[in-house]
Amino acid sequence: MAEKKLKAVDFFCGAGGMSFGLKKAGIDVIAGIDFNKDCRETYELNTKAKFIEEDVELLKPSSLSSLINIKQNDDSLIFAGCSPCQYWTLIATNKSKASKSKNLLMKFQDFVEYFRPGYVVIENVPGLLNNPESPLHKFLDFLSENDYSYSYKILNLSLFGVPQNRKRFFLIASRLHKSIELPDPGNIRIKTVKDVIGAVNGFPKIKHGHRDESSFMHTCASLESINLKRLRRTPKDGGNRLSWSRDPELQLKAYINKDNCFKDVYGRAFWNKPSPTITTKFYSISNGRFAHPDENRAFSLREGATLQTFPKNYKFCTKNIIKAATLIGNAVPPLFAKHVGKHIISLQIAK
Repeated sequence: MAEKKLKAVDFFCGAGGMSFGLKKAGIDVIAGIDFNKDCRETYELNTKAKFIEEDVELLKPSSLSSLINIKQNDDSLIFAGCSPCQYWTLIATNKSKASKSKNLLMKFQDFVEYFRPGYVVIENVPGLLNNPESPLHKFLDFLSENDYSYSYKILNLSLFGVPQNRKRFFLIASRLHKSIELPDPGNIRIKTVKDVIGAVNGFPKIKHGHRDESSFMHTCASLESINLKRLRRTPKDGGNRLSWSRDPELQLKAYINKDNCFKDVYGRAFWNKPSPTITTKFYSISNGRFAHPDENRAFSLREGATLQTFPKNYKFCTKNIIKAATLIGNAVPPLFAKHVGKHIISLQIAK
């Protein structure tokens, strides 16, 4: 008897990076769930899947069956849970706003326990594994107690063809296999910034503050005059703030006599290396090495999306730079999600 086609529900789906990648692998994505209404139009337009605007904290597992046609104990069902990760990030940020979402993994567990899908996938920041307060350890106990085999690791997604140095915690679990392995990237060539952006790749030169009203969204934020001066003094192709750290006009008070910390802020990306991790702040040069390798500006919205492996025709349905960057930076890179989907399909075939 032929195996049923794999299908997935994408919890905390955002702009649809995980869903889009799974669909490209050949998996039927039934729905994405997210409480952020700003995701709906982007998600539905690109994935063609149902968007459920619900707060997973408040949604009851039993109610999900009435919203979408899924059943308990379905061997062909995948639950992907890529919950908001700001609280567990290793980046030194104010965690107070993110504290409300720190235990969403336990709420996701309620859905896994109720439906017992054949497969479970989690992608998150490395801090989910490394922080002793993390709910991950309870979740792993739950998986073992419920006959799920699992495997997890901190992966650098550059090994899967994503052109950025993006380290992520990844877990795959299944109740259908006695043991389970992580996706193997094989011998994929590591891609660099030069491989995907720049004029030769369809990104014409623009100035800071440029607004692209087309769906391509080659739009970048404006720079204050002092930051434009700083960037003009920053060497091309990987330069950093140390080039102007002795200039009293340009040096930032926070970094006086602190040349060895946070050297990436105000820095330029390297052409021949993967980009830094694309965060929700990639439009701002003060938040990381997000300045263009040559041009005096930050990455554009489309450049950030391309570094995240969204196709160039993926439409982000907002004109707001901050909202668009949030959708892009929070996403699971679709190319990595496609590798995950292909891997699960191979497991299902071998079962």
